[in-house]
Amino acid sequence: MGKTSAGFWTVLGVMLLGGCAHQPAVKVDNSEQPYRIGREDVLDIAVWRDAELSRTIPVRPDGFISMPMVGEVQAAGKTPTELAESLKQSFQSYVQEPRVTVIVREVNSSRVFVTGEVTHPGAYPLRGRVSLIQAIALAGGFTDFANSDGIVVIRSDGNGGQIPVRYSDLISPDGGQDVILRPGDTIVVP
Repeated sequence: MGKTSAGFWTVLGVMLLGGCAHQPAVKVDNSEQPYRIGREDVLDIAVWRDAELSRTIPVRPDGFISMPMVGEVQAAGKTPTELAESLKQSFQSYVQEPRVTVIVREVNSSRVFVTGEVTHPGAYPLRGRVSLIQAIALAGGFTDFANSDGIVVIRSDGNGGQIPVRYSDLISPDGGQDVILRPGDTIVVP
């Protein structure tokens, strides 16, 4: 009975230790991304030497803008340069050698969402590079019941999916990789 008992405790110990080990860190792309126009942004569209076509215009909730002569144009999801090129192509039938410039006057679409066990869950504007730790601070920090090592960042850009994050890894001396947030990210603190 001694061998069986020792074997049982060895197997149980290995199983428990294996359960305590956390998953390896997920590699997160924190590289700078070009700004993409979003819904509710306000744009300055300038067509050189054509004041009738130049205007300040909001991006509608459906992601389109309405321009004279060319009608509806998809703006959301494009960089200002891509939108300018698209408008240039559309105006070529009406304007000889159009030169179009798009400037983002107001950034209203760039937000992150923090939900779960934080003091002030909600939507927060994303101004510049904001890290996960900074977003949690904006939301007032964790509540007493938060599982700070079970945080999930849900990335809606199609490439990210769900990014599990352990807060203890982020603040450890080893310096776990902080997540730089992108517009539309949702942070869930269980």
